[in-house]
Amino acid sequence: MWSSARSKPLSEADLPLPIEIRPIRTARRLRLRFDEAAGVLKLTCPWRTSRRAALSWALGQREWIEAQLARALPSEPFAPGATIPLEGAEVRLVWSASAPRIAELVEGELRCGGPETAFPRRVETFLKCRALDVMSREVAEYAAAAGVTARAVSVGDAGSRWGSCSAQGKIRLSWRLILAPPNVRRFVVAHEAAHLVHLHHGPEFKAIEAELFGPGLSRAKAALRRIGPRLRRVGRGR
Repeated sequence: MWSSARSKPLSEADLPLPIEIRPIRTARRLRLRFDEAAGVLKLTCPWRTSRRAALSWALGQREWIEAQLARALPSEPFAPGATIPLEGAEVRLVWSASAPRIAELVEGELRCGGPETAFPRRVETFLKCRALDVMSREVAEYAAAAGVTARAVSVGDAGSRWGSCSAQGKIRLSWRLILAPPNVRRFVVAHEAAHLVHLHHGPEFKAIEAELFGPGLSRAKAALRRIGPRLRRVGRGR
């Protein structure tokens, strides 16, 4: 069995958890699971699979890994008095029966009134509306720079993807990106806008992605990998 301790540091692999890679003679395909109790990823693969190939495949499962990690970590519900990230800054959630029912951001606080039982829903509605407004404008900006147009932009909450672009030019982004620092959010937006030109991840796509986003692309990618698990658990549970 190979383990991350026997080669270069795991950080080089850009994985958020240690990984154990086990070649099995009878295995027909690569299979990855998250051992929550041990806090490690366990990858089984066909006997002749090289460590490099196995790690490369595991790196392609980063979004799935982040989703598993997010579910394992404590949730951060939208509760009065809690703090959540909003565009990279920590914001305190405040409920007051006398405050307006529509949430508003005031001096580092996200304030909302109405029935306290509806507080989480009103906070999430505020974040989704802000995400759609901000990212719709950013998609239009990047698409124009690429000489194309997005047919539609929407927000959702896919469990393992930050964004997607269809062959029809429809872009869908996770509303949770509004929680991230602007450069991290804009990386995903630029990535999906680049897909309006190329629906693959080949050299042509990467060149357009880099041109649209500009300097700091690798740093933004690394930041999303680092903070992604937290973004996915914000607003979950009670």
